[in-house]
Amino acid sequence: MKAISGNSITLAADSGAEFAVVVQEGAKVVRVAPGQKDLKDAKAILLSDIQPGDRILVRGAAGALANSIAASSVIVMAQSDIAAKQARDREEWQKRGIGGLVTAVDSASGAISVTTAAIADKKSVTVHVTPETTLRRYAPDSVKFDDAKPAAIAAVKPGDQLRARGSRSEDGSEIKADEIVSGTFRNIAGTVISGDAASGLLTLQDLATKKPVTLKVTAESQLRKLPAPIAQRIAARLKGGTPDTTGADSSASANGGSAAPNSDAPRGRSTGAGPGSGTGMGRVGGAADFQQIISRMPAATLGDLQKGDAVILVATEGTATSPSTVITLLGGVEAILQASPNGTASTILSPWSLSGSPAEGGTTP
Repeated sequence: MKAISGNSITLAADSGAEFAVVVQEGAKVVRVAPGQKDLKDAKAILLSDIQPGDRILVRGAAGALANSIAASSVIVMAQSDIAAKQARDREEWQKRGIGGLVTAVDSASGAISVTTAAIADKKSVTVHVTPETTLRRYAPDSVKFDDAKPAAIAAVKPGDQLRARGSRSEDGSEIKADEIVSGTFRNIAGTVISGDAASGLLTLQDLATKKPVTLKVTAESQLRKLPAPIAQRIAARLKGGTPDTTGADSSASANGGSAAPNSDAPRGRSTGAGPGSGTGMGRVGGAADFQQIISRMPAATLGDLQKGDAVILVATEGTATSPSTVITLLGGVEAILQASPNGTASTILSPWSLSGSPAEGGTTP
């Protein structure tokens, strides 16, 4: 909801369209908690209780004007309640979740083998699927959790990115999953051929295939540039060295805050499986959340990318009629690519970085 005045609401739909809503006299206005499946626990509220930023579901008839609605009921989800639920969900995925690349799927036994996504010291985890496990799969052109659909274990394929939340064994090698979300994403390392800010199209020379690839950059795409010291530390880790993680933390702090510990890892062990994290990178006793470090790096735009710049990125799978969409793109990675000629660098980014990821939870009323 963008604005409210009296009984008039300006509603920005998820599609981007804007609607003028007039709440009719006697209309039912209720508030529900995030995740609530029905209205049995809904609480009646006043129109004046609705605040900009709240999510609302409007029911009624089309108004006389285009993009107008005469509302007979308004279901509200408070922005503060959504934020609180996201915090709880994020903590739950951090404490009880793992993430990585699928290496094998045994549908008959309900076992999925996953290699946790980390710069070094990768670990294999067996994810056990039970009749009570909720499985969801991302659409090929979206990373929004609300777009993820129920799926069977047979839909999970080797090479997919997978996140699972559940009860882990003491040594961390197995997890009985309460919830699984998976998807097919593209990890690409390449050099910029051209970028068109007007059309939002970026063309790269894929270093793996030696062929050009065109991708779409949207307002939701996360573009960042690594400072040279951070890139060099990651390169050292890829080479098997021991990076100066204190410097990495202080550099992250200089760019907007201290590097947060990877809460998914028990003390003394790094899994690189925190929500939105692609890499465990840090000191013994609590690894830095690589995705959080990236989020604190200087933002970049498509216009900032120059021909010949080296980048690594993770993107949606795309469809036959739509190019892959960039989720996260990282520039300033020349040192990283030099340290990883076998292509390992292209997999250090994770797709679980945008709002609406499994760590954030769905928010649609």
